[in-house]
Amino acid sequence: MEVFIKEDYIKLDSALKLSNLVSTGGHAKIIIQNGEVKVNGEVCLQRGKKLRNGDKVEYNNNLFIIKNEN
Repeated sequence: MEVFIKEDYIKLDSALKLSNLVSTGGHAKIIIQNGEVKVNGEVCLQRGKKLRNGDKVEYNNNLFIIKNEN
């Protein structure tokens, strides 16, 4: 799955919401703090982590890639 962004980056918690893998920012915060989310293959505990074009996010056996719309 691909998540398209217009800006140079998107924060991890916002990307999870945009991908519809979580319904709220609070849910995103919890799963990130619990170490359930990987960015580019490594567990990420920073909900404000900046994701850029090509970054891969994994959660709950789902994978999405950040893509710039430009």
